[in-house]
Amino acid sequence: MRGERSRFSLAGIIPFIVIGSILFGVGVLIGHFGIPEDSCPSFSSIEDDDISQMMVDECKAENIEENLRQLSSRPHLAGTPAEKENAEMLVNLWTEYGFDSVRLLPYDVLLAYPDPDNPNKVMITENGEVNFTTALKEEILRPEDDHPDVVPPFNAYSAQGEPEGPLVYVNYARAEDFEWLAKNKPEINITGCIAIARYGKVFRGNKVLSAQAEGAIGIILYSDPADYAVDGDVSVYPDSWWLPDTGAQRGNTFVSDAKGDPVTPGYPAKPYMYRLDDADTALPKIPVHPIGYGDAQHLLSELSGDEVTSDWAGSLAVTYRYGPGFINPERKVKMSIHTSREIRTTYDVIGIINGAIEPDRYVLLGNHRDAWVYGAVDPSSGTAVLMEGARVYSQMIKTGWRPRRTVMFCSWGAEEYGLLGSTEFVEEYQKVLGERAVAYINTDIAVRGNFSFRAKSTPLLQGAIYDAAKKVPDGETRERTTYDVWVERLPDNSGSGLPSVNVLGSGSDFAPFMYRIGVPCSDFTYTYDTSLSISSYPVYHSVYETFYTVKMFIDYNFWRHQSVARVMLEFSRNLADSVILPFGVLDYANKLKSSIDNIEDEYGDKMAAQDITFEFVDSALTNFTAAATFFEEELTDIDVNDPIAVRRVNDQMMQLERAFIDPAGLPDRKWLRHVVFAPSSVNYYAGDAFPALVDAMYQIDDDIDQVTRWNAVRKQMAIITFIIQSAASTLTDVTQFG
Repeated sequence: MRGERSRFSLAGIIPFIVIGSILFGVGVLIGHFGIPEDSCPSFSSIEDDDISQMMVDECKAENIEENLRQLSSRPHLAGTPAEKENAEMLVNLWTEYGFDSVRLLPYDVLLAYPDPDNPNKVMITENGEVNFTTALKEEILRPEDDHPDVVPPFNAYSAQGEPEGPLVYVNYARAEDFEWLAKNKPEINITGCIAIARYGKVFRGNKVLSAQAEGAIGIILYSDPADYAVDGDVSVYPDSWWLPDTGAQRGNTFVSDAKGDPVTPGYPAKPYMYRLDDADTALPKIPVHPIGYGDAQHLLSELSGDEVTSDWAGSLAVTYRYGPGFINPERKVKMSIHTSREIRTTYDVIGIINGAIEPDRYVLLGNHRDAWVYGAVDPSSGTAVLMEGARVYSQMIKTGWRPRRTVMFCSWGAEEYGLLGSTEFVEEYQKVLGERAVAYINTDIAVRGNFSFRAKSTPLLQGAIYDAAKKVPDGETRERTTYDVWVERLPDNSGSGLPSVNVLGSGSDFAPFMYRIGVPCSDFTYTYDTSLSISSYPVYHSVYETFYTVKMFIDYNFWRHQSVARVMLEFSRNLADSVILPFGVLDYANKLKSSIDNIEDEYGDKMAAQDITFEFVDSALTNFTAAATFFEEELTDIDVNDPIAVRRVNDQMMQLERAFIDPAGLPDRKWLRHVVFAPSSVNYYAGDAFPALVDAMYQIDDDIDQVTRWNAVRKQMAIITFIIQSAASTLTDVTQFG
């Protein structure tokens, strides 16, 4: 019976098999002869040089100027109604442009604000009586400086309190400043003192962290005219761009490898997320407050103690002294800080243009939207440029063109508080972005000066940045290209004949993309003459950072803004539309080599004394360079009409930056995972090559536990060797192991 059932089943099935085969064959014939060959798009899109020129021509300086005028017409601090209204404005605008998708993404993050009913201040007291108080707000010097939404100067995330004690001057409050005091002025005890430090050189949060570690009970920050009003004896705002004596720099003081929302480190700040208590975060434990240099002069003029060395002296009309304490021993300095921390909602806006052929590959362009006050330079110069870039893309779409890959315009919220919006976005979508993001292009401050275009970037992208700059007229005269002026005024100091491209630090929204998930990043700006030796553009984060300042003293015709926008457009188009990604893998090899050479030059003798050599690192570098050279040679033979071959080499290049990510993170900084590039541990604005090794070597001679420190160096040398060799393997044949 079992055999009969089997024969019966087979007999019943055979007619269906025959009929199915006939229908399949007919379908194939219809499919082959019935559909015209050109009815389906080819995998490889046409790279239209005309689109490149059309984008450059369509980008208008007058549009950027009007964007900036509107954006900087009122304060738009993170977590306020103005910030949300600007976000909604972009949602509506990009929807009108016909973007395929526009999303408003909320995140509930910890922010900080001064108490309007109990203003922050610094006082000089004598026997309990107040005889001097710092200004509660900046002086109104032009009508546009005045607005009811202006928040007085404060440092976000400062601890609350009213500490009182002797004042001590600590220069820039860098780690090396405190170390110098310990070695050369051991009689000065920071413990129990209130420190006063000038802004500049390092991130303000590192100043607070260093002062706190030394036992200071509070720290006062001010912008010394030596750094922010170099020609201040001639003129200051509103007659020039130099900071007036009433100007004070706002800013956050949050130092963390995680960045983002302080109470949800590593995870998106959504309603369901577990939140830390403030006490369990890396937020400051001491009060911090910024003041103008007019008030600082009053405080410093009363300091006692020895006169400082010349490199510690600023340019105020006082004799700079260390302290601690005042000439009148009955006088003390007192801080009264009532800044509160609270959960508020910030918003990201994501506008998407779907790619025609590879919609699952993303080129992201971003800028943050929030400002401490008017933010005409930071960030609204970049927002104005991003808005014009979005408009230009929309115009190109109307011509029938569409990029090969998806282009995403990103407007971040709450960057000023510690890269909150961008970090929360990366934390929420890291699985998708880690697989699909081609590159992230950041334009935080589009224009901070009128000297030259400047770029920060991973080595992978620098060649494509050069190519874009060669296609764009410079913002000064338009008679030369942006590249021509750039290479003349900011040449690479290696003698390569190329423009300088700086290492990425951690001062803007590229950080979570680069250091957390290994997405190649760049950052563009038009900058001031480096010979000025200033820490930033002078009115940085003050009430005087207005449209008037930009128009009168930085970029009167907005040609420099236009140049940055055009470079951004051409660079992004190249990344989004080229069949083969314009990545320079050999450029990466060269950067690795020069970085290791620099470390060997600086530390090689000390390491050799411990029997630590560069033999294995050099071998890995040789292998990486050979793999990169062979890979670039093979690219010239790729059949651009073979979708599998194209996808394979592009994926290999996309994975290269990610190959330098160590899931374990850097020592004591687990959320920073990029072994080659990451922020300096002593200055979160700056970047270091091979930061974990540099950290391990930092002041190693002063450590009493030499065995542990040198073992840490050995471990980092091993990790560097492995990570370079591992990255080299991503460039070899896809089935080659060993």
